[in-house]
Amino acid sequence: MYSRSTSRQLIDPSEQKNHSAVQSSFADPCGPAAGGFNSGFMPVPPGQTSGFPEYNITVKDSKPIWVYCAPPVSHCHQGMVFAVNCGATGSANSFDSFKAAAIAQGAAASSSAAAAPSSAAAPSSAAAPPSATDAAPSSSITIPPAPPISTVTAAVTVAGSTWTTTYGSYPNSPAPTPASLTGNVIKVVVGGNSTLTFNPSFVQALPRDTIVFEFQTKNHTATQSSFANPCQHLDNATSGQVGFDSGFMPVQAGATSFPTWNVTVNDTAPIWVYCKQTGHCGAGMVLSINSDESSARSSAAFAALAKQMNGTSNVASASTPSNSTTSPSPSASLPGGAIRSATSVKTLGFIALVGGLMAML
Repeated sequence: MYSRSTSRQLIDPSEQKNHSAVQSSFADPCGPAAGGFNSGFMPVPPGQTSGFPEYNITVKDSKPIWVYCAPPVSHCHQGMVFAVNCGATGSANSFDSFKAAAIAQGAAASSSAAAAPSSAAAPSSAAAPPSATDAAPSSSITIPPAPPISTVTAAVTVAGSTWTTTYGSYPNSPAPTPASLTGNVIKVVVGGNSTLTFNPSFVQALPRDTIVFEFQTKNHTATQSSFANPCQHLDNATSGQVGFDSGFMPVQAGATSFPTWNVTVNDTAPIWVYCKQTGHCGAGMVLSINSDESSARSSAAFAALAKQMNGTSNVASASTPSNSTTSPSPSASLPGGAIRSATSVKTLGFIALVGGLMAML
């Protein structure tokens, strides 16, 4: 429960307006969680200094609870979020990561609105489509054949909930059973210690897991490709499959907080990722998710192919500043700006959400 002094710090009686407290998820900070709570709008007249409306929830366990103000969704996109029982500062599911993801959604939405009608900006929290059979590359290099994929329909039961899923099954693929109803959070550091790396460079993820890309130095991206074309954004005109793309995530030298960008895994098909900064993919800056490590299409083979097809002698490390010819996307680590900061809370028991708690300036 908030102490009185904490509540006093968060309430600004002169600027209350009309807000809500809606439960979301870490994977989709500004979208309502299925079955989650929703206070509805809590209007407060200008000048009111007491008798604020309240909305109460009872916390029953120590699992994280993610909250945002909606609608308008622009409040969430400016960082108007709240968390209970989230991870510690610096962890993949910390409050800072959650807030950064919400702001990143807003940045992506703004980019989409400013784009021409024929273009589409990638969302800040993207659901990764399964990797289909790859098209032939524009080189004479021999590419290991894609594994045969069979369409399977199966019943999945997790924590008492059962549903039917249809997915692409391939040799050595795991069952499509999530670790939990909300999935796990897996952190991947991009450009750590000024290196041209994704760390780890290989990830095993289950459906509903969230991959959190944390950009720590320079100006990198997390862009989906295919095995056959490691350093080219996935855009299959035949299947209509378009891969995710974080856009550029610039990080100032000496920064101690970092932008993040999330991808939700839908199934267990391999997902191939690279950095589209000039020369980085050719230097081996790639990531494999759910690759079959016993096959010719392993994570090591993917990295080797990226270097073979796109390698240059110009990029040896990220110690030299990476200057992109493409305008960078807004950083997800932008400050909340006009939003009063709603801090995270770790607690069991009873919480009262006070109208105007996270007031807009």
